[in-house]
Amino acid sequence: MLIPITITDKAQLEIKNIINNKNIPADYALRVGVKGGGCGGMSYALGFDKAKEDDQQFELHGIQVLIEKRHVMFLMGMEIDFYEGSEARGFTFVNPDIPKRHDVEE
Repeated sequence: MLIPITITDKAQLEIKNIINNKNIPADYALRVGVKGGGCGGMSYALGFDKAKEDDQQFELHGIQVLIEKRHVMFLMGMEIDFYEGSEARGFTFVNPDIPKRHDVEE
């Protein structure tokens, strides 16, 4: 199966840190999705969730990932990164086809 996203090394470390230290249930996986559309454009979402019937499931670097089938086309080629600076820290979504960075909306 073609995996639509990539996860940078920094993001992998942060995701695994969250899994190991935030009491994420063992049967939960990282859910990657999209929200919105319309005038404001699309925003991206990350969270932990149980698998649902309409999900595509795959594993990236030991991380179980879920994406709703209807979201896959919007996430194709997306790179999830983790930014840590003096002013802010958090996950970012970078699509090489779109020059603008998109921050996660939780």
